[in-house]
Order: sequence, then C-alpha cells, then structure tokens
Amino acid sequence: MNAVWIAAALLAAGFVGWPVTALVFRLARTIDDKADAAAAGAGRDSADDPSADVTVDNPATADSPAPGDRAAGDGANTVNGDITVGAGTAAAPASGGDAPATRILRGGAIIGVLERLAVCLAILAGQPVAIAYVVAIKGLGRFAELKETPVAAERFIIGTLASMLWAAGVAAFTKVVLLG
Repeated sequence: MNAVWIAAALLAAGFVGWPVTALVFRLARTIDDKADAAAAGAGRDSADDPSADVTVDNPATADSPAPGDRAAGDGANTVNGDITVGAGTAAAPASGGDAPATRILRGGAIIGVLERLAVCLAILAGQPVAIAYVVAIKGLGRFAELKETPVAAERFIIGTLASMLWAAGVAAFTKVVLLG
C-alpha cells in the first residue's frame, strides 16, 4: 500500500504542480498589473519610480501584441505562454522597428515537472539535502540567461519557489499522514 501512496504523491507533485505554479504566475502578474495601474493613476511614471518593479513592460510593445500572443491583455511579453524579450537584451527595441522576440526560460515546464519529482522523491526518501542539488543544478543551468534578463530572473524565482513548496507540501503530507 505504501508504494501506491508514494506513486500517487509523485504524480500529484509532478503533474498537479504545473497548474498550481501557473496560478501563482497569474496571481503575480495580476498584482504587478494592479501596482502599475495604481502608479499610472497617481501620475507617476513607474519606469522612474525606484520602488517600482524593474521589469516594466515597454509601452510601445504593450499596445501591439505580436502574432501568436494568447490575448491582448495577457501581457505583451508572452508568446504561447513563454516569456519573450527583444532579441539581444531585455531592453526596449531600438526606434525604427520592433526587434524579433526571443523566448526565455525555454523548457521550463518540463524542468519544473522534473524538479517537483526530485523534491518529492528526496523528501519521501528522507534525503532533503538532495533538494540543494536540484536548486544548484537548476541555477547553474540558467545562470547566463538569468544574469542577462531581469524578467527571467523574476519568473525563475517565483516558479522555483512555487514549484518546490508544492512538491514539499505533497511529500510532507504523504509522509506524515498517509505513510505515518
């Protein structure tokens, strides 16, 4: 019976964690949008506000979503659910035309599933130190991209924390309540 609970915990941590993490991303985006709207309503330019988020969307691209965007109000920096930035850097494209969009944090959904499986398995096996290895490998693999793009760094932190908390919660529940 323990094997069934462990398999169920791994499935719940790995695959149910994706919608949970997506919900956290949506909540973070909603909070950012409300903060930007409040800053605009107060007459302040959020790009000049030192307390504002450093990942302010470029107004030129926010008015004209690229083809393939999920929805016009879903954020100008996403294409089919992936964050995009102008080619080369995270800065706004040069005047005279839009730079082609480059996807950042590619493969994040698959990496997230593997990360949640590893975290859940580490806790169920009584080896929580293995979680540090998962975080280190993930951080080293993404370091160059995170250094170049503040949007990617923010998404990486939010996704990693949400993903790991979900997996740790499922594993802890399984270990304490179901495997007792």
